[in-house]
Amino acid sequence: MRGVAGTAPSPELRATGVGALPHRDPDEACRAVLAAFPEIPFIPTLPNRGVLETIVFADAEHLPGGVIQDGRLTVDRSADHSEEMERVLLDYLEGNAENYGIGEAYGSGFHAMMGRDLSGALLVKCQVTGPVTFGMQVVDETRRPILYDPEYADLLGKLLGLRARWCEEAMRERMGARATLVVLSDPYLASLGSAVVPVDANVAASAFEDIAGLLDGGLGIHCCANTDWGFVLGLAPAVVSIDAWTYAREFLLYADDVARYMEAGGVVAWGIVPADYAVFAAGTPDSLFARFGEIRTRATETVDPDLFDRQSLITPTCGIRNAGEQEAAAIMEATASLSRRLRGEEP
Repeated sequence: MRGVAGTAPSPELRATGVGALPHRDPDEACRAVLAAFPEIPFIPTLPNRGVLETIVFADAEHLPGGVIQDGRLTVDRSADHSEEMERVLLDYLEGNAENYGIGEAYGSGFHAMMGRDLSGALLVKCQVTGPVTFGMQVVDETRRPILYDPEYADLLGKLLGLRARWCEEAMRERMGARATLVVLSDPYLASLGSAVVPVDANVAASAFEDIAGLLDGGLGIHCCANTDWGFVLGLAPAVVSIDAWTYAREFLLYADDVARYMEAGGVVAWGIVPADYAVFAAGTPDSLFARFGEIRTRATETVDPDLFDRQSLITPTCGIRNAGEQEAAAIMEATASLSRRLRGEEP
C-alpha cells in the first residue's frame, strides 16, 4: 500500500515537462505544452514574466509577514503575525483551501490552463515550491532562513499544503482532470547532510507529510540536484523527479531503495533530455535513446524490466527557462519523441 503521498497512474514511459517555460504569453505556453504532451500535460510557470512568477515568490502571496524588498522575499519578525499564522493553522485543520488560490500575477500559466478541457488526459500535473527551498530562500530581517525558525518551519508545510490543495481542486474542477499530480520543486533538498547549509531531515519530512495530508491525488518531489535519495524515496512520494542526465549514477547508488519504491507503486520521472539548450543541441535523438538505454540497463539489474517501463516517466532535466520559445519547443518535442520511441510508437 502506498504512503501518505497518494499515487499517480502508471505512465508507461510517457512524457511530460517539469515546470518553467521561457514564454511571456501564457496562452502560447499552454498551447506549446498541449502540443507536446497531450497525455500528461503540465501547467507551465512563466518566470520571465516577472519576479512574482519565479520559484518561491510564486507561492508566497499568502505568507504571513511576507515582504518583497530589493528583489528578496523576507518576513519581518519584529511585527506580530500571530493572527495570520493562526488562521493558516485553522484553515489547514479544516481543509479550507479556498483562500489560498493562485492570483493571476503569480501564476498566469495556471489561469490560462484553467480555460481548457483536460478531461482526456491520463494525468494533469502542476508545480508548487517545496518547503525546504521555500524555507531556505525566505529570510527574516537578520537574513536567517525561516526554515530555522520553529514557528515558520511548522507553518510552511501547512501553508504550502493549502496551496497544493487549491491547485489540486482547480485541476479537477476547472480543467476536468481525471487524476492530478502536484510536484514540489525542491532543489534545496541538496542541502540534506550539508555542514555548510544544514537542513534538518525531520523538519523536511514533517513539512512533506503536512502537505501530503491535505491532498487526494498524487504528490511528487522534483530535485534537480544530487541529494540523499534514500531519504527522498523513503517519504514515498507518488513521483520522484530527477535530473537523470547528470545524476542517474548517483541516484542508482540507491538501487535497492529505487526497486522497493517502484514495486510499491512509485514513479520515477527520468529527466534525460537536457533543459540547457546548448547541451541539448550537442546531442541527437539516437544519443538520448542510447543514454536512457544505459540507465535502464543499470536500473533493471535490481528492478524488473516490465515494472521499470511501467513506472517510468520521461522528462527534460528541469524547467526550460533560459532558452527561446522555439528552442523550448524543440526540447519538449525531443522528450515526446524519445517517449514514443521507447514505447515502440515510432522507429
